Amino acid sequence: MSALTKKGRRIGGNSKAFQWIAGIVLGIGGVLFMLPFIWMILSSFKPEKEIVQIPPTLWPDTFTLYNFKYLFENMNFDVYLKNTLIIVLFSFLGLLLNALAGFGFAKYKFKGRNVLFVAVLATMMIPSQVTMIPVYLILNSMDLTNTMMGIVLPGMVTAFGIFLFRQFMSTIPTELLEATRLDGASEYRIFLQIALPISKPILAVQAILTFIAGWNSFLWPLIIANDERLYTLSVGLALLKGQYAGNYGLQMAGAAFMVAPVIILFTYFQKHIIENFTISGMK
Repeated sequence: MSALTKKGRRIGGNSKAFQWIAGIVLGIGGVLFMLPFIWMILSSFKPEKEIVQIPPTLWPDTFTLYNFKYLFENMNFDVYLKNTLIIVLFSFLGLLLNALAGFGFAKYKFKGRNVLFVAVLATMMIPSQVTMIPVYLILNSMDLTNTMMGIVLPGMVTAFGIFLFRQFMSTIPTELLEATRLDGASEYRIFLQIALPISKPILAVQAILTFIAGWNSFLWPLIIANDERLYTLSVGLALLKGQYAGNYGLQMAGAAFMVAPVIILFTYFQKHIIENFTISGMK
């Protein structure tokens, strides 16, 4: 056996050993990272006395849905959930508007396109806290304060979303779009049947970011609305923490109800996110 073959086997053995060590370390780190979430979700199904008992139990001795029932029957979490879903729905409508704007910047040449795109990017450098008062005054002059429309309108279109779609759609071959036009397709059909399906990876990423932003909306609904019937789940969770600071079961149930949909959505779309990273690396 030659020295080169022995060296190759030694390197291969070291590589496998490193993979095993890395896998074990990452596995332990993943378990430690997930432990607080597992504790939170399991504690939401425990009676209050079991949560505070010493020594603590990870798996509930007695499963109960009392905490969740109390949230929806006595804390108006059904109203907060409805408002949050409305915000998420309008956010997804805004996702389509972001895609339309990104497609326009990427594939259409018009006067002032670059200047307008730079102006859109410039708004990303302005903190949202700076624009809250002007936006509030504009909505107040339109009688949209303390309304659901006033809550959803400012967040429907974002400069970051337009930028992402523009950068991704710039890579779509112009020849493909021209061939579709020669076949008699309208511009809307080109966007819906060509550009959007090709942009599925970035749509998946933007869908997750849009859902998280809408689902976790807290500060703006709290500012624009003074009616509890317009509050979101995040605002309701803050009210829960203030009113029931010593009731850990209710707090765990509220937090679990907030976190679970985000984890489920990410799990479903993670293959599209990986696909997007792979495509970005190939480009």
